[in-house]
Amino acid sequence: MKIVLMGYMGSGKSFLGKKLAKTLNYNYIDLDEYIVKEEGKSISELFKENGEIYFRKIETSHLENVLKKNDAAVIALGGGTPCYGTNLKLISNDKAIVSIYLKASINTLVDRLYPEKDKRPLISHLNSKAQLVEFIGKHLFERTYYYEQATFTINVDTKSPQEIIENIVLQLI
Repeated sequence: MKIVLMGYMGSGKSFLGKKLAKTLNYNYIDLDEYIVKEEGKSISELFKENGEIYFRKIETSHLENVLKKNDAAVIALGGGTPCYGTNLKLISNDKAIVSIYLKASINTLVDRLYPEKDKRPLISHLNSKAQLVEFIGKHLFERTYYYEQATFTINVDTKSPQEIIENIVLQLI
């Protein structure tokens, strides 16, 4: 089985993905890290040098490669991955994949992302929390349709990482 974690940046996909993989004794794959390794460039460099359309094309190709592997794995997607091209269909049409939407409120996302916004290419240009609130609100409005097609939704706002992992494991049983 493969477990695919989706949600907006800052929802905890990478952090929780590592913990979940360890708990289940599964391999862990962060799709963004996989792309960086395979392409030899950071996500920021890929965006800057080739644009978002190019990035989304190679992202789909790398997602296909990761999903073809037969190993049990927890896969943390990039925040936009399920929203582009055929990515959601690749995930949804495979019975060996369970997808989980890590749902976080705008306030939770702002609190998590504002201190590290300079490391995030999509939000590094924003200068205030108010701008970040507006940006996240717009993106969540656009992306929620895709996220909500996940097999399960776990609200991460008020739960500890351990509670979230326990919730996920219970959903898998």
